Amino acid sequence: MAVKTQELKLDIERIGAVSAILMQPDHVRACYVLAHGAGAGMRHASMEKIAEGLGERGIATFRFNFPYMENKQGRPDQPAVAHAAIRAAVEEAARLCPELKLVAGGKSFGGRMTSQAQSKAALPGIKGLAFLAFPLHADKKPSTERAEHLGGVTIPMLFLQGTRDGLADLGLLKPVVAALGTKATLHEIEGGDHSFAVLKKSGRTNDEALAEVLDTLAAWMDGLA
Repeated sequence: MAVKTQELKLDIERIGAVSAILMQPDHVRACYVLAHGAGAGMRHASMEKIAEGLGERGIATFRFNFPYMENKQGRPDQPAVAHAAIRAAVEEAARLCPELKLVAGGKSFGGRMTSQAQSKAALPGIKGLAFLAFPLHADKKPSTERAEHLGGVTIPMLFLQGTRDGLADLGLLKPVVAALGTKATLHEIEGGDHSFAVLKKSGRTNDEALAEVLDTLAAWMDGLA
């Protein structure tokens, strides 16, 4: 499937401009506003792979850098700045893909900042949130405080989580998702870590694990009203 890639600049009100990339396949049926994780920007190989894989499945992606990543600062932005970047990205994706179903979320930190933004004020036009490894807690510090805002999200949510994810103890995440009711879906990637990488002894490859992630995401997006 042919995919058109556009390099863009995203203006964030009162903050400045950051880089963005829209990848749109020929036969496209939805667009995923894909925010990056805390340690790797939108051009990281893992983000490229996700965007390319979704393109092969007929899903457009709108990627963008958070300001700290754009400006090569070490620490992630304060939540208010991250939320503003996500709102700007959602608005731009809606403008560039006016006919498409829109879903927002992303990898780890990017997904959590998206759900926080949605809980504070609905992101316009977004039909659902999809989390690629929701970071429920810091490594080796199990807690559920980071999930408290999810109760304020009223649209469907998909949690794609590896069973070896050190930032999301499934013993804690499962009851969190269950408490959210029918609007939340948890899909476990057997043997996957926080990047969905699997051990060699698992009998499958990292690419196969990622294919499960992307197949599940695309099918869930198709099911959104």
